[in-house]
Amino acid sequence: MDLGALVMVRKLRPEERELWKKVADTATPISSAAPAATSNLVLPGQKKAHPAPIQSKITAFQVGAKSQFRPVTTHMDLFPKVRLKMDAKSFGKLTRGKLNPEARLDLHGMTTSEAHSILQNFILGSAQLQRRLVLVITGKGKFKPDRGPIPERHGILRHNVPIWLRQSHLANVILEVTPAHQRHGGSGALYVYLRRRR
Repeated sequence: MDLGALVMVRKLRPEERELWKKVADTATPISSAAPAATSNLVLPGQKKAHPAPIQSKITAFQVGAKSQFRPVTTHMDLFPKVRLKMDAKSFGKLTRGKLNPEARLDLHGMTTSEAHSILQNFILGSAQLQRRLVLVITGKGKFKPDRGPIPERHGILRHNVPIWLRQSHLANVILEVTPAHQRHGGSGALYVYLRRRR
């Protein structure tokens, strides 16, 4: 069966022609200066032009050589390195876990608003009590499966606590903040070394 025979063509009535003329008079013709939207179209009988392959530059390397790329490994790497404020000998003992914290604060299971206010009170209270080294346990954060196009951050306290410790009212009483040694919680905890009161 011929499909063309199924299409019924009806002539326009005079009022329809008049309406079509009014619409056509208001239309703006497409400018010939506009970029051709059909530049990527391939007409029948033409071959599709393939773009030149992208030449990626591969640098020479040797097996066993160190990589030039250094990924961010800990949450503390997100912050710019600042000059050491405490003496190097004490800092070395601190990073090797040789100094014992005088007090510890565990923020596990707290909301961000609870943790923020408790952290402030703990740090300012420790400064009042003239403690020098305290331990703040943030936890490493629970891994959650990524279910959407926007990546979800896990370990919100682990991420936020270093930022809070750098706020001016706390930074005034803090000398150093550094990730804890493995025996004190590793990357799930922070050493906070407080200034000596004068």
